[in-house]
Amino acid sequence: MLLAKRKLKIETERLTLRPPVHSDFRPWCALRAQSRDFLTPWEPSWARDHLSRKAFTNRVYWAQRSVSGGSALPLFLFRRADEVLLGAITLDNIRRGPAQSGVLGYWTGEAFARQGYMREAIGAVVHHAFTRLDLSRIEAACLPENAASRGLLESAGFKYEGVAQSYLQINGRWRTHVLYAALRSDRRGKTDVG
Repeated sequence: MLLAKRKLKIETERLTLRPPVHSDFRPWCALRAQSRDFLTPWEPSWARDHLSRKAFTNRVYWAQRSVSGGSALPLFLFRRADEVLLGAITLDNIRRGPAQSGVLGYWTGEAFARQGYMREAIGAVVHHAFTRLDLSRIEAACLPENAASRGLLESAGFKYEGVAQSYLQINGRWRTHVLYAALRSDRRGKTDVG
């Protein structure tokens, strides 16, 4: 069972999505370092050892445990044409029982932003979550001023649901977020964005 889940791979027209492995450290570290100024306004503060091998090793072990335990689906995005790492997407906090839901988070390296890669990845992960994981609801949140992320979620079929005050600590302070969701059987139609 664990071996089968470790081989998890989702392919799209241009991407391969798979959990991180130890040999991804150098490309991951380089991409994160090159994109630091681009990413930090939208992310939790990086720990001092964020780009260390030890921190990455812990990330890989967490990914393996999360996939095998069914609590999260952390995936790296690779361009199929040349196997270059582009970013990551995680379906986290997977809840079973009456909820059957999860929370989506993602990041793209600055050099690969606004090229449709993350839109393609979100579509693949949402499809996988609804058809293979039998989830009913995928939630996502972003800062209100992050027009690129809001547009991405809306183009991927997520609908605006509201505002959460002091939702997450981003770049060192508690920040209000706008909330979006995609439903497996969505009959809500288009919603107005707040």
